[in-house]
Amino acid sequence: MTLKIDIDGGAGDAPYEQVRAQIAEQARSGALPAGYKLPTVRGLAESLGLAANTVAKAYRALEGDGVIETRGRNGTFVAAAGDAAARAVSAEARGFAERARRLGLSQEEALAAARDALRAVYGSSR
Repeated sequence: MTLKIDIDGGAGDAPYEQVRAQIAEQARSGALPAGYKLPTVRGLAESLGLAANTVAKAYRALEGDGVIETRGRNGTFVAAAGDAAARAVSAEARGFAERARRLGLSQEEALAAARDALRAVYGSSR
C-alpha cells in the first residue's frame, strides 16, 4: 500500500484540495488503512512539486475532518476508518440543529434548510 496522489495543474480545484480529497478518498476506501504513516509535509510537498504550506493546509483540513491524526514527532497517520468522519459530521449536524433552534426555526424548517444544502452540494439526484 502506497499513497498515490496526482496533481492536475489544469483542474478547477486548488492543489491543497486535490491532496486533501485524494488522501480522504484513499482512507475512506481502505486503500490507506488505519494506522498508515503518511509522508512528512515537507517530504510529500517535495515529491509532488508543491509548497510545504500547500500540503500542510491539506493535512490540517484532513485532521480537522478526523481522517488523519498527528502524533507529535512520531508522524502523521490515517485515523480509524469511517468512525472519525461519522463523528465529525454528527457533531456538525448537532451544532446546526442547536443553532436552528436558537434562531427559532421549527424542526421542519431546519430539515428543509438541511435538504437544500445537501442538494446544493450533492446535486438534485440524491
